[in-house]
Amino acid sequence: MPKAPAVEQLKLLGLQTLDARLHALDVRRRSLEADPRLATTAADLAAATTAARAADGAVAAAEAELATSEARVAAVSERIAKDEQRLYAGGLSKDLEALQKDIAGLTARKSDLEDTELEILERLDVLRQEQGVTSQALATAETARAALRGELDAQLAEVAGERARIAAERAGFASGVDSGLVAVYEKTLAKNGVGAARLFHGTSEGSGMALSPGDLATIRSAAEDEIVFCPDSGCILVRSPEWS
Repeated sequence: MPKAPAVEQLKLLGLQTLDARLHALDVRRRSLEADPRLATTAADLAAATTAARAADGAVAAAEAELATSEARVAAVSERIAKDEQRLYAGGLSKDLEALQKDIAGLTARKSDLEDTELEILERLDVLRQEQGVTSQALATAETARAALRGELDAQLAEVAGERARIAAERAGFASGVDSGLVAVYEKTLAKNGVGAARLFHGTSEGSGMALSPGDLATIRSAAEDEIVFCPDSGCILVRSPEWS
């Protein structure tokens, strides 16, 4: 068995306490990074963005349609004005009759186009209202997402700061422990998740289980400077006469 003075082995409990705090902070960080509200707000934002873009597209298409309709009305109005100028200028009765028929046809055409233009305007009014609703919904989703991100970032920064402080404390503490023992402890911690725990009244605090009489006998017969391990959790068992 590897060896280290009993007083040094006792220091492992302080190191384990610090490592447990670091582990808890890592768990907290991962929990914050995986906050289920992130997925919910992301989905809400994506849906609101899609709806807003669709509404913007519908308004743009209707506005283009209105512009085309207005251009057609203007073109017909221009033709009517020209025909009326020619009509008022006089000429052969046959030509005047043709102009009158043309003006009548253009006037009817203009009326139809204006009806279409009015329909587009009414539809555009509805689309713009929908655009306003989706724009507001998008702003709300963006605000909710930003607020959550800010809340989580603040907590993550707090966790990071606390972790840095404890890591520095841990480094200082570890420098005061036998280096060979620390190496065994860290190897055990990496393998089992727990580096060291008390053997307290026959129970391993690493596993939470009472050791068998045979295991207890083997451990109690070991010299004080021998490093012994929990048969269940694999961690280093720190012994003390007061805990036997």
